[in-house]
Amino acid sequence: MRLDRLFERGAAFLGAKYPIVCGAMSWLSDHRLVAAMAETGAFGLLAAGNLPVDKLREEIEQTRALTRRPFGVNLITIAPNYLDHLALVTELGVPTIVFAGSIPKGGEVARAKDSGAKVICFAATDLLAHKMIDQGADALILEGSEAGGHIGPVSLTVLLQQILFKVDSVPIFVAGGIARGQMMAHLLLMGAAGVQMGTLFVMSEECSAHPAFKETFRRAKARDAMATPSFDSRLPVIPVRALQNEGTIEFKKLQLEMMEKLDQELITRAEAQDQVERFWLGALRRAALEGDVKTGSLMAGQSVGLVDEVKPLAQIVRELVDDAERELERVATALG
Repeated sequence: MRLDRLFERGAAFLGAKYPIVCGAMSWLSDHRLVAAMAETGAFGLLAAGNLPVDKLREEIEQTRALTRRPFGVNLITIAPNYLDHLALVTELGVPTIVFAGSIPKGGEVARAKDSGAKVICFAATDLLAHKMIDQGADALILEGSEAGGHIGPVSLTVLLQQILFKVDSVPIFVAGGIARGQMMAHLLLMGAAGVQMGTLFVMSEECSAHPAFKETFRRAKARDAMATPSFDSRLPVIPVRALQNEGTIEFKKLQLEMMEKLDQELITRAEAQDQVERFWLGALRRAALEGDVKTGSLMAGQSVGLVDEVKPLAQIVRELVDDAERELERVATALG
């Protein structure tokens, strides 16, 4: 297949058949989903999030019990257990470690690499991309603002032009707003080593998301997935893209409440940010696992407007690959 040549670099880096990555989604990217991704020939990332260290160890061991194929672990550098998570994944010899949340210290990247792991870092801006490469990242994920959950400030189409077209020293995976094999084909033609998606894989049968959560995704339009605002520089909240509901209204109220407490010096900036992050963590769990789609957090990328059916994971991956191959054939014909 024409696609095999375009898959080659990313697949070799990940140790997978397809360089199709299921992004780490808190509460959802568990051992079941990650192992199922691996068994399709694609690549899954366990979401360390704020998990207790013993629970993350259990998730890694359960994933290994379900598949012998490679997978990775996504670490949140601002999580309370982050350094303990890093110690655990290096101890257990996880083959791929992804740093997300904020900029990891150079020593932390080196520590991961010394364990034998390949290191991937997120880049939401061009400056961050170069900084991560200088610190030793083996690969990058360019995540555009179209993505779901915590997002950066720049769209994927701009990041492609700023970084993908200019940097070839490391494999570059791309994310944000992707849910079709045709788009994947064109991103690979542009030079991407592979793609990362999350919203699409929520709609798999293997994903543990509550049926009400999936049904809300099925009915949603792309414009329904909106980024939260930031009201004050004293409370630098990372924007979160989610479907609008009562939960997003409550979040705006929380920010205003935190700013009032900051004005009155009743709370520190760090404490205010911690309350904001705890809000999202709890709200996402209520929606994703308990089905509270009214007041919970419905984190979703704008690609939610492209997903309207729950399918087996193997079928989703197969359709991505088949559609990409057909698109390459169409392009080849158009070029004569």
